[in-house]
Amino acid sequence: MDKTNDKIRRLREEKARLWKGGGEKRIEKQHAAGKLTARERVALLLDPETTQEMFLFSKHRGTAFGMAGKELPGDGVVTVGGTIDGRQVFVASQDFTVSGGSVGEMHADKICQMMDMSLKCGAPFIFVNDSGGARIQEGIDSLSGYGKIFYRNVLLSGVVPQISIIAGPCAGGAAYSPALTDFIIMVKNTGKLFITGPSVIKQVTGEDISAEELGGVYAQMTYSGVVHFVAENDEHAAQICKKLLSFLPSNNMEDPPDFGDGELTIVEDLALNQIIPDNPREPYDMREVIRRVIDNGDFLEVQDHFAANAIVGFARLNGRTVGIVGNQPMVKAGVLDIDSSDKISRFVRFCNAFNIPLVTFVDVPGFMPGIQQEYGGIIRHGAKMLFAYSAATVPKISVILRKAYGGAYLAMCGKDLGCDRVCAWPTGEIAVMGAEGAVGIVYRKEINAAEDKQAATQEFIEKYKTEFANPYVGAARNLIDDIIEPKDTRRYLSLALESLRTKRELRPHKKHGLIPL
Repeated sequence: MDKTNDKIRRLREEKARLWKGGGEKRIEKQHAAGKLTARERVALLLDPETTQEMFLFSKHRGTAFGMAGKELPGDGVVTVGGTIDGRQVFVASQDFTVSGGSVGEMHADKICQMMDMSLKCGAPFIFVNDSGGARIQEGIDSLSGYGKIFYRNVLLSGVVPQISIIAGPCAGGAAYSPALTDFIIMVKNTGKLFITGPSVIKQVTGEDISAEELGGVYAQMTYSGVVHFVAENDEHAAQICKKLLSFLPSNNMEDPPDFGDGELTIVEDLALNQIIPDNPREPYDMREVIRRVIDNGDFLEVQDHFAANAIVGFARLNGRTVGIVGNQPMVKAGVLDIDSSDKISRFVRFCNAFNIPLVTFVDVPGFMPGIQQEYGGIIRHGAKMLFAYSAATVPKISVILRKAYGGAYLAMCGKDLGCDRVCAWPTGEIAVMGAEGAVGIVYRKEINAAEDKQAATQEFIEKYKTEFANPYVGAARNLIDDIIEPKDTRRYLSLALESLRTKRELRPHKKHGLIPL
């Protein structure tokens, strides 16, 4: 009995030692840098008393150059299973207090085994990144570990949600794993994400830039669009992660969580009848429209600082998750460009993979003209939207608020792209192009022959708007299902979503389509 007690005591002592990671001094240093430890982050994410840590006693082989005799508790990463709001998840949290969280063979193997567990159990995978990068001493074994992680990122893609939290440095090859996941949450000031650091760039190109300017939240959210959410600190990152998961199913075989009671809450909102300005050039905030239609105005916007002329995010209607896409007239008049096309396309693909219905609010004057847009491949990028919406088999509903011009009208999920329901407000203007541009082509001779060209132009503009740029033409061709008062938008969407609950769509059998990447 005494021997058993000794072994139990030894186990407790060993676990207590390993749980300290790199030791008290390094933990203090971590806190001084404004960062929590790997286990503290896990504790923020998971429901109390549900954490089950795995591979605590993991050790590197010790045969690599310079690694003999070095002890790295847990090999620098904490891997656990647990629940968030009662739903199973698997988490890998890198421990910067242990060898800077560097990735070696066993470190990568622990992460891979958690990813495999996510796949087997149909549960989301969360990866908290805080690492100095590859463990140079382990050479090719470290690179092999990264490759195995990337491979599993792809295997998990579209099967279970993958969320990356950038809570510290994530540089070089390590940056590609978050880029392969569905959503990236980056912590201000402490999070850094880039392929080559400032010193390398300085050496190779001569450009001088700080780590924050290169790979901080502003750069990676506003310019590159790599980051989806910005957190003020580690606690905020955990809150964002939890809220995001509340909208998502655990895997692609499930429907998203339903918080409704089975009743449809249908209310009129008279304020919507006044939201569109009389002047067609005057902007309004599409977010206000969205908030007035959804449950409790609770909208989780994704990439809110990137390509702000487009809005994407998650909301609920009668307790059910929907993916929201909209043009933003407040920014670039809501025009579609390269970045907004990419932003919308990726979001649509995610929603389709995880059975989330799509609601699209349309007020789009067209695709962005310009030499740089053409050289940058606006045709290819815009085609991604056509592909994404056409390929989506989830319920698709579009609401045309004002402008819906040309190819952009189709790209915002027109009826001909398989949209299940299309309604328009009376203010809807659906045409090949705006009236001002159209009359210069259609009525060129008449305008040139007129004595007062300005008056003639204005007359033809009004004629064009009356005869062509209105929702009644589309409704007459069955391309618009109904023209509704703005105040009835929630009612229309609620009933349409309810009728589409059992939607099933058969597609031609193929390995996969070829999205214009």
